[in-house]
Amino acid sequence: MSDISSPVAGVLLKRAKANAIDMCYAETGTGPLVLFCHGWPESWYSWRHQLTAVAAAGFRCVAPDMRGYGGTEAPEPIDQYTLLHLVGDMAELVKALGETSAVIVGHDWGAPVAWHAALWRPDLFPAVCAMSVPWAPPGYVDILTALEKLGITDFYLQYFQKPGVAEAELQADIRGALRRIYCTAGGELSEPGKGFARLTGGTLLANTIDPPVLPAWLGEADLDFYAGEFARTGFRGGLNWYRNLRRNWELGGPWRGQPIRQKSLFIAGSRDGVLKFPAAQAQLDAFPKTLPGLVGSHIIDGAGHWVQQERPEAVNKLLIDFLKGL
Repeated sequence: MSDISSPVAGVLLKRAKANAIDMCYAETGTGPLVLFCHGWPESWYSWRHQLTAVAAAGFRCVAPDMRGYGGTEAPEPIDQYTLLHLVGDMAELVKALGETSAVIVGHDWGAPVAWHAALWRPDLFPAVCAMSVPWAPPGYVDILTALEKLGITDFYLQYFQKPGVAEAELQADIRGALRRIYCTAGGELSEPGKGFARLTGGTLLANTIDPPVLPAWLGEADLDFYAGEFARTGFRGGLNWYRNLRRNWELGGPWRGQPIRQKSLFIAGSRDGVLKFPAAQAQLDAFPKTLPGLVGSHIIDGAGHWVQQERPEAVNKLLIDFLKGL
């Protein structure tokens, strides 16, 4: 496929073979490479505000559709979605782009990809920025076992484990499901008890709100783009990331307790539900030990989970300052 224009001015969609899968990625700008990893349920498009701003600051910006999403291949076997596969995709994409290193940036599920890329390949990823999900070195209990020990059986991570269940719920009304997910996890939500930790209603969407109007950061055209992508691909690929939580823990054994030593940056919204997870505050407090190269940890007041879309100006400034300081 030849390069095609995207819905974002100046950004081209391109293709590459990396780590034995066919990948679609968005690209703009010239200069040192910055690689952007999106989360669930998203797309390269989640980085639309960063791609143009960071490119204008003098960088080559690349945001792939991650494995299982959008225009990138979605292998059938569940075990093809481990962190080793996902980091491998990013490492091989850097090479496919003709580069020898990249600053890696990740949000939501893209944050663990970025953190582990920095941990496993410091030669290839000399600096890392992650949003929403704090760094926690591989530990001695996986999260699913930890939830079971606490007597918790209704956490969203558990709901996602059985193949087909969450897919069927989300695909019944794709645009409506995404609208609910994006708006419930955004910073505007003030309804107590709604969100994505404990699914007291038994299903994911039962614990969300259907907003009367979209928030300012999410236009109808933005929602149309996301809905069009998932209408084409379904949700299976992205959900398979969650189905490797135990496998990731097993594979992470050689790196238990290991810090990330290169320069790092953390950004999150003060109203991000991830920061309310049981271990989150302890993870943030441990940064001096787990991230000795930390340049800054920034909690943006009033922002929710989709921090780079909700507060693009603030995120762009923090990110560009970090990149220029390397």
